[in-house]
Amino acid sequence: QVQLVESGGGLVQAGGSLRLSCAASGRDFSGYRMGWYRQAPGKQRELVAAISSGGSTNYADSVKGRFTISRDSAKNTVVLQMNSLKPEDTAVYYCNARLQTIFNFWGQGTQVTVSS
Repeated sequence: QVQLVESGGGLVQAGGSLRLSCAASGRDFSGYRMGWYRQAPGKQRELVAAISSGGSTNYADSVKGRFTISRDSAKNTVVLQMNSLKPEDTAVYYCNARLQTIFNFWGQGTQVTVSS
């Protein structure tokens, strides 16, 4: 059974940092593209950052220079380091694992709240 379990969310003041982790289990995810998405109330889910199986990364313009995504393929984990957080970063953050258009898995989400 495939599971993606996020951890590390919480409440932080503007300017602070949080580190989100995603533990994937149930299969070998080394060939998957791993990503973090977020969804704020009343808004669509959006891509925050993604990392390919080869380590290439891409980020939403709104988080470039503040967030860093990394992965440990041997451990099936992906981490999102979030610095200089802003109130507009408040959202539920979801871990995603995707293999082309064949497989697409989601975690249950973790709440990140940034107070001003």
